Amino acid sequence: MRLNQVTVGSTDLQRSEAFYRTLGLRLIVKDEHYLRFECPNGESTLSVDLVDHVPEAEQGTVYFESDEPDADYERLRGAGTEFEHPPTDMPWRWREARLRDPDGHRLCIFRAGENRKNPPWRLPPA
Repeated sequence: MRLNQVTVGSTDLQRSEAFYRTLGLRLIVKDEHYLRFECPNGESTLSVDLVDHVPEAEQGTVYFESDEPDADYERLRGAGTEFEHPPTDMPWRWREARLRDPDGHRLCIFRAGENRKNPPWRLPPA
């Protein structure tokens, strides 16, 4: 099984399209109610559905893996993107920066290397 896509809601597709293109995603599907982006590396996609409102209770975080989160942070800040915190080394051995998209969805740009799937505390095989 592989993760195909994550879908988030947006009240303004034009605004979301500009935001996710700024992040570096490629728009591959667009109509009046839906956008679908392809990540520049790998096979995952992100979809955006037009909604009347985005519920505050809609929680979750979309993680974008980057080889250079500091460079991505600087590039995005230069384009006017606001971050909740800059790239920071975390106790779980990831370097990550946190931000929100225009509809308030939590996003994380991170580098984890080997610790992405194989941290020292990973459970042994069954």
